[in-house]
Amino acid sequence: MNITLEKQNATDGIIKIQLSENDYLPKVEEKVKDYARKANIKGFRQGKVPSGVIKKMFGKSILVEEVNHLVSHSVSDYIKEQKLRILGDPMPDQEKGFGIDWDTQKDFEFEFQIGLVDDFQIDLSKNVKVQSHPIEVDQKTIDETLEDLKVRFGNTTHPEVSDADCNLYGEISLNGAEEKKGSYITIKKVAASEQSKFIGLKKDDIIEFDIDKAFDDNQSKAQALNVDEVAASNSTGSFTFKVTSINKSEPASINQELFDKVFGHEAVKSEEEFIEKIKSTISENYQRETEHLLEHEIQHFYVDHTAITMPENFLKKWLKNSSNGDVTDEILDKEFNSYRDSLKWDLIKNKIAEDKEIKVEGDEVREKAKQFIIDQFGGPAIASQLGDKLNDIANNYLAGQDGKGENFMKLYNQLRHEKIMKLIKESITVTEKKVSLEEFKKLVEKHQH
Repeated sequence: MNITLEKQNATDGIIKIQLSENDYLPKVEEKVKDYARKANIKGFRQGKVPSGVIKKMFGKSILVEEVNHLVSHSVSDYIKEQKLRILGDPMPDQEKGFGIDWDTQKDFEFEFQIGLVDDFQIDLSKNVKVQSHPIEVDQKTIDETLEDLKVRFGNTTHPEVSDADCNLYGEISLNGAEEKKGSYITIKKVAASEQSKFIGLKKDDIIEFDIDKAFDDNQSKAQALNVDEVAASNSTGSFTFKVTSINKSEPASINQELFDKVFGHEAVKSEEEFIEKIKSTISENYQRETEHLLEHEIQHFYVDHTAITMPENFLKKWLKNSSNGDVTDEILDKEFNSYRDSLKWDLIKNKIAEDKEIKVEGDEVREKAKQFIIDQFGGPAIASQLGDKLNDIANNYLAGQDGKGENFMKLYNQLRHEKIMKLIKESITVTEKKVSLEEFKKLVEKHQH
């Protein structure tokens, strides 16, 4: 067997494989004997079928199977041995494959087109400057959160007649249409000029209203129509609403009962502690959002400032060939840049992991799974209740529904990403600029891709 690489340029190459009969014949003969032992052919006792009969009946298919198997593994091994950094999968030359005469040929030649990436450098130094945006927790946010908690953990009553603080459940339909949908209307979210129509209603009452006059914002309109916001924005006209039930949430009092419902039994014992705990919880949530945006900033910096020559023509061809017709030229024109940048970021992370010898051990993945289970099912208290069973639950989770370990790989990749990002953040200069929640939302909009 002879394998060579012909580099056409920095990003495109062809792997050529030449096979002689000695390369594949031992495996073919072994497979023929195996068929002869197992074949059940009329006129012959099982295990006594002559090799000549097997070759005549199955010889070509065995040859094709073994040659393809040998070629596929040889290409994969060659790429690993030569430490070639490639994108996509090697693409076989179809014309050469179609030209093979499997009945008479003894020697074969195959070609595979590959997309190459040359070595590149990554700047992991304090010269790299990226800005983080911690969100300030203002009093307005604390007050809004407190009011939301009081409503969420309050008591629900079912008054006979609706008032401005009620929620209405019912059926809604476009006038003239037969289709009815379940509907939920928060009266406070109805436009002020229309609220009177929704006050004073009883069960089975029916009202008519113009959907655009009744709702100033598209989210409330979508909730009332029981459709997504895109469909809601296109909905107009007069609608009929029939009341099926009325409920009203009475805000909870700020007392120990509320403290326990929100944070657990006696986790906080005073209103001051409760407010401080709310603030710290909001801060933790904001910190996750801040870290997520910082990682976007880091990704954008390295994708934009790391010189990597990408095999773009190969990638476009590979994407089309491997998509079974789903990827068209139109889709490529629209989405290729985003796809290319995503691949570039993966290359950068992989090189950092390789250069810095970042590894994830199986025990780390298992501990991550345990923590995930604990967080999902009630916090630290559940760990002591489960005891040794937690290990079995974690192992079952990691195996996944089909037993192929998809959850293991999911957590493995997550841990690997976390380690890479931690190293990057420690290596570069991260400066902080505090922002309000509204300013933060605008920054997020800018970075969505």
